[in-house]
Amino acid sequence: MNEFELIRRYFAEAEAAEQTVLGIGDDAAIVRPSPGCDLHVSVDTLVSGRHFFADVDPAALGHKTLAVNLSDMAAMGARPRWALLALTLPHVDADWLKAFADGLFALARTHGVALIGGDTTRGPLTLSITVMGETARGAALCRHTARPGDDVWVSGQLGLAALALRHLQPDSPALPTDVLTQCRQQLERPQPRVALGQALLPLAHACIDVSDGLLADLGHILQRSQLGAELWLDALPTHPWLAERRAQMVELLVAGGDDYELCFTAPVAARDAITALSNICPVTRIGRTTNEAGPADLLDAAGNKIQVGRSGFDHFQNQA
Repeated sequence: MNEFELIRRYFAEAEAAEQTVLGIGDDAAIVRPSPGCDLHVSVDTLVSGRHFFADVDPAALGHKTLAVNLSDMAAMGARPRWALLALTLPHVDADWLKAFADGLFALARTHGVALIGGDTTRGPLTLSITVMGETARGAALCRHTARPGDDVWVSGQLGLAALALRHLQPDSPALPTDVLTQCRQQLERPQPRVALGQALLPLAHACIDVSDGLLADLGHILQRSQLGAELWLDALPTHPWLAERRAQMVELLVAGGDDYELCFTAPVAARDAITALSNICPVTRIGRTTNEAGPADLLDAAGNKIQVGRSGFDHFQNQA
């Protein structure tokens, strides 16, 4: 099977026609952004052995490859529209490719995303997606617009993906089967909070998705907005099994990464409206921003600072 047959067989699904002028099959795709909208563009790369195990279910991998990009769109309140896939394969495995494409397209259809092009080549398994989305002009959620005294919120549950990753390592302690199943689901099939991001556009001041760890990612908002924050350990939402061991699992909760939840700041006046968004997905108030610029302080129930060894994942400091 040559490169062009591979693309035609597995990735040339009939894309949504709306505002896609020309999709797969030419030197470049042509899209027509909506009038009065800003175009958002983001790219993420997943590398075998770094971001996923080589034996992971390919359908789950197809899902996650797109999900991590949709999470970036969600963080800005953008409606995702188009995607480009750069696929590097060590060899052609028809069953693997079909399952991977099925997982990717299932999520793409859920969010109305058209795959409009990309590239394939031979080499170590590497998956890269560029996604494009839209918001009304000037309406996007950004990192630099948090304000002092904002509530800090997070969606979903923290620490599950990191716990799954820890327990998939050789010689790891046993974990209850039902807990591991739920944690692996979060690790391998994260649900991008696209609807929540769009619902936050009139309510939140700043937003980011939690990919490298809560402290690290909230830290980007604080740095860009020149603020500090306090977070309350006991408020951090997580699985009941993890919650019972919260004191021993602090680093997983705040620095584990791979959560793909949204962390956002919003005015106190928006509390009721944000709480009502729990009909979209769970949201929890976990702290507040402060005037003094710097990293977030993690506090226990008595208001004492908790020291954490690291704030999150960094590719060039966390070496394999």
